[in-house]
Amino acid sequence: MKRSRVIQVLLLVAITFFAGYYFGVNKVNLDWKNYQPTLNVASQEPPPGLINIDFSQFWAVWQRLEENYYDKSKLDEQNMLNGAIEGMVNSLGDPFTMYLPPVQNTNFKQGLAGQFSGIGAELGSQGKDIVIIAPLDGSPAEKAGIKTGDIITAVDGQSIAGWTLAQATDKIRGPKGTVVTLTVIHKMDNKTVSIKITRDVITVSSVAMAILSAECTPTGGCTNLIPKGDSCTKSDCVKYAYLRLSEFGDNTNKDWEKLIPGIVKQIKSDKSIKGIVLDLRNNPGGYLTDAQFIASEFLPQGTTVVSEAPCPAGQDCTLTVQRQGLLTDPNIKLVVLINGGSASASEIVSGALRDNHRVLALVGEKSFGKGTVQEALDMGDGAGLHVTIAKWLTPNGTWVNKVGLTPDYTVSLDPKQPAVDTQLEKAVWVLIK
Repeated sequence: MKRSRVIQVLLLVAITFFAGYYFGVNKVNLDWKNYQPTLNVASQEPPPGLINIDFSQFWAVWQRLEENYYDKSKLDEQNMLNGAIEGMVNSLGDPFTMYLPPVQNTNFKQGLAGQFSGIGAELGSQGKDIVIIAPLDGSPAEKAGIKTGDIITAVDGQSIAGWTLAQATDKIRGPKGTVVTLTVIHKMDNKTVSIKITRDVITVSSVAMAILSAECTPTGGCTNLIPKGDSCTKSDCVKYAYLRLSEFGDNTNKDWEKLIPGIVKQIKSDKSIKGIVLDLRNNPGGYLTDAQFIASEFLPQGTTVVSEAPCPAGQDCTLTVQRQGLLTDPNIKLVVLINGGSASASEIVSGALRDNHRVLALVGEKSFGKGTVQEALDMGDGAGLHVTIAKWLTPNGTWVNKVGLTPDYTVSLDPKQPAVDTQLEKAVWVLIK
């Protein structure tokens, strides 16, 4: 059995769907009389079979902290152990390989399950910066003015310099009704602003579908999703199918299967529907197998969707279409929307459709560029470990890591006209031109 299908592999750009919260701060306690260490660290030895590394310095440091640190209330052995493990994992310099203590691991799983409490924004890492990959549709973050590409510099007035993604997630996440203040640098205008956000319970419906229309004015000008400057005639008054995917989570495939038959029926019965716009903007990714599932709706069986490298000897690390899709007819036109918030699984789908010549064009802005595959491991006691196990390649062998996918038509949104979706306009134009 293929390795990629044995394990439920995660592709998230950065990791938890949404940010975090610490409950309180330990008060300083200078009374050492009742302090008793719960772990006799000096007597611990590395387990048998471990690579020959001298751990004496590690235990010596631990011992000195136990003996000499002035605030004994901060010497929580479990927190210290978690911190040591996180430090070991972080030494790899890979923001997508991470150790998640029980609380963070639970939060991560809740995000993929589609319901959690927080601000509704996907975090990622670019160099030393923690950035907003994408705010979720209709989330408190989006309503408050958080934008894709925002660099977070502080949380509740505290600088996050040197923080990991998990630390930022914990600090921003929190119970419904509580307020968190993010200080961010907007990518578009390079301005630093502080934004107050009231946390809420976020329920994510990852799939939305509708039949929309594009119209022409009596004078031949175009309104309603036809780009200004692109001519049209009355015959261009058409309908199109709009399919929106906001993530690849636990319920994505199930929700997709519920809605797609009805849309396909309308496409095949109504000749005025000229094609499909698949909107993957601000989709931060999710499960690799979900990307394979969605791509399979448009590609013939046996077609390559994605491959992993390096591939162990004797294993097949190529994922292909394994089911019969409903939209494989090449006469059904398809355009895909992407932007800087499109990462991992959404990049896999976009790359597979373009390399297999199933899409007329990618429209929008360059995608995020996350080209690695993570395996999620259960470490016991509720903790988890996400390990980068491979890089993934498009069917043509392209590695998008830190580069992203460049659209065939580069179109930016106009921040002065937030109600005008120029990217969607261009996608519709591509369908009917």
